[in-house]
Amino acid sequence: MTKPVRELNVFADVGAACADLAERSAPLARALSGIEGKPHIRRRPGGYPGLFRIIVEQQVSVPSAQAILARCDARLGKVSPDQVLGLSEDDLRACGLSGPKIRYVKAVATAIADGALDPDDLATLDDGEAAARLTAVKGIGPWTAAIYLLFCEGRADIWPKGDVALLAAYAAATGFTEKPPMKEFDAMAENWHPWRGIAAHILWTYYAKLRGRAPI
Repeated sequence: MTKPVRELNVFADVGAACADLAERSAPLARALSGIEGKPHIRRRPGGYPGLFRIIVEQQVSVPSAQAILARCDARLGKVSPDQVLGLSEDDLRACGLSGPKIRYVKAVATAIADGALDPDDLATLDDGEAAARLTAVKGIGPWTAAIYLLFCEGRADIWPKGDVALLAAYAAATGFTEKPPMKEFDAMAENWHPWRGIAAHILWTYYAKLRGRAPI
């Protein structure tokens, strides 16, 4: 029997949660004002395609990630574990993937093909259990797991620790000339429970506005 794992799906209406966050945090209130109160909720396909995309997006700029993903789409179409396991390193490198990312997408493909990871089961687990199931696979770190649970499953209280865009957006919303230490920022985000994921979407949207581009 499956169990409920969250009270709010962020792909639905998040207005009440945003209002609550704005009351509790002046920087989030400023960020919401800057984006006219409407955070862009990023949504990605789940399963292996979602994990593949998130791994590609790790530690690269948005334009670089988009370019690599476009090459993957053109060459590979919708990726699957069996397909990626059948490709050589040269095939994946031609799409723009680095050596470590090739190892990661293949490791995740192996875990799914062998049954060690079943993405469909994650929805039956609570946040901590789902994150632990993901990070047990080589190539899926805490940030990747958090992004998957946020973008692919719509969880409301996941916080992606170490995200530099969130830190930059928060610093801008507070008017800080210097960013606070990342560990302090991540610890402070605990105050936004149970809407930490929604706070992240607010700050990502605000960051895109600061950069003069549409959120993706």
